[in-house]
Amino acid sequence: MGRVFEKRKYKMFARYDKMAKGFTRIGKEIAIAIKLGGGDPAGNSRLRLAIQNAKGLNMPKDRIDAAIKRATSKDASNLEEVVYEGKAPYGIGILCECATDNPTRTVANVRMHFNRNGGELGKTGSLDYLFERKGVFRIKKENVNLEELEMDLIDFGAEEFEYDEEEIAVTTAFSDFGKMQKALEDRKLNIISSELERIPTSTVELTDEQMEEVMNLVTKLEEEDDIQKVYHNLK
Repeated sequence: MGRVFEKRKYKMFARYDKMAKGFTRIGKEIAIAIKLGGGDPAGNSRLRLAIQNAKGLNMPKDRIDAAIKRATSKDASNLEEVVYEGKAPYGIGILCECATDNPTRTVANVRMHFNRNGGELGKTGSLDYLFERKGVFRIKKENVNLEELEMDLIDFGAEEFEYDEEEIAVTTAFSDFGKMQKALEDRKLNIISSELERIPTSTVELTDEQMEEVMNLVTKLEEEDDIQKVYHNLK
């Protein structure tokens, strides 16, 4: 009974930890959106997007309001968006999107994780060819005619549709992201999240042991507070 309880407790803490990290990431997205476009969601599509994603993570309204208030205050931290690239063991490409108020600290921490886990930090732009930026929109499947939706959204740049029991994922080119976002908003669909993601142009297959080495580095990077997202081309 004790072991079962400990296992459940571990899972519960892991879930809360993941939720807390998600809220921190969204808080930084809100801060950057406000820095770039102001604090009014009506005139700032990036802020609307961040708020929408916060709701998709079940972030409480008071937490969202507090993040907006903090970002619009004169004491708000001056966050920068920075991208770092490197190679994990076995030549796997890794790209880290960061939001930081101290790039010197962030790059030192990123380099440390690469060095300690058999990888190497690379130069900016050295791995651009491995990834393609795409818009990925996740929509609730409720009350949606899938065939009509596909035909409708193709006109706004939809390239690919994926489905599960509850959600629809729509992928667009980077250049069509804003157009698709507006199209979904206009149709008042239940949008869970809208993200610009880096999709690998090709992937590398490794053994289970090799994969574990790579994922250890990925996990260490994902645990860094300044890192928003980590992408890799591991199959």
